[in-house]
Amino acid sequence: MGNCEALNHAIDTALQVAKTDLSVLITGESGVGKEIVPRMIHDNSLRRMRKYFAINCGSIPEGTIDSELFGHEKGAFTGAIGEHEGYFGAADGGTLFLDEVGELPLSTQARLLRVLENGEYIRVGSSEVRKTNVRVVAATNVNIQMAIRDGKFREDLFYRLNTIPIKMPPLRERGDDILLLFKKFAMEIAAKYQMPERITLSPEAEEVMKRYKWPGNVRQLKNITEQMSILMRDSRVVTPAVLSDYEIWPTIEENGGLVRVSQTSSGAHSYASEREMLFQMINALHREVSDLKQQLSTMSATPANTVHVAAGVPVTNVEVVPILTHPNPQPSHIADNQSSRHDDATPYAEEYVEESLSIDEQEKRLIIKALEKNRGRRKKAAEELHISERTLYRKIKEYGLEEM
Repeated sequence: MGNCEALNHAIDTALQVAKTDLSVLITGESGVGKEIVPRMIHDNSLRRMRKYFAINCGSIPEGTIDSELFGHEKGAFTGAIGEHEGYFGAADGGTLFLDEVGELPLSTQARLLRVLENGEYIRVGSSEVRKTNVRVVAATNVNIQMAIRDGKFREDLFYRLNTIPIKMPPLRERGDDILLLFKKFAMEIAAKYQMPERITLSPEAEEVMKRYKWPGNVRQLKNITEQMSILMRDSRVVTPAVLSDYEIWPTIEENGGLVRVSQTSSGAHSYASEREMLFQMINALHREVSDLKQQLSTMSATPANTVHVAAGVPVTNVEVVPILTHPNPQPSHIADNQSSRHDDATPYAEEYVEESLSIDEQEKRLIIKALEKNRGRRKKAAEELHISERTLYRKIKEYGLEEM
């Protein structure tokens, strides 16, 4: 739903290619609605009377994904008590949508390339070559070019899938479409729960909605609309104050203000979205350390030539010499060289122990915090960190957090 130029171009391309059997690769950020395009292609193709399967490649464990896609023979592995046809066999004559194709293991990518080139595949545990006539539509939010450069995605598979590229625009670039989608979701939730009145936006709130970055795109807009529809009781008009309660802010304030998570305008994954929150925490830590240093410097600059005796009478003109101790005394010539560096500094040297600002360390802390907050529910933790479950499992294993 919408009328922005980029969305219209994506839909027009999908309708034009629907009558062919060419492979299509849909790119775009998470939550933009990439899954709608392959369904549109299938429903307008000559295969519309045949089967349509949508598979999330990122949700299938690496050890079983070949069996799920291509099938297996009885006894091929432990637990294979019978034959399994696999999606490529079951979808023969129809359409197969491979979501998050960038998460496929390299070995599975080689098998997929063969199917795309000549329609041939082999079941796990078999030597018999089988044929299938499947239209493949793939989607990803990963920067494929970077994945190719890092050796995580086959270049020949990319060119085979990318016969017809379709890019879905992020919600922040769709302008008034944001307001149309908000009205649609508000009407749907009001009808579903038989509410006497749907929520509406004030003119000021409309501007905030259009200027917000929407890192979660359409999925985030729908969730927030549903929350406000259910929780708003006193008034059904959404104002900027209400939006702020749901962390909806018009812009990102870079000069001393709050920093909100946003994705790059290119829509590239490049694993940067997984570290945006870490960079924000590091910036906050830097500010806190700077404030602490400034406070300590102010305390250290207090005049040391006044002594207050027990009776509270100040005694002036008394030179107070601070006695410094160090666990590893240095030779006098070294101390003399160092003292020249602090002539204009504080009366005595102070040591500051800064907290580690390592990105990996902060990433580990955020993962631990998300897991604790969600009581070990990894799916919820992954959603809160704006990463996929597969990435979270990899990070948990990398940091040795399996027991959490």
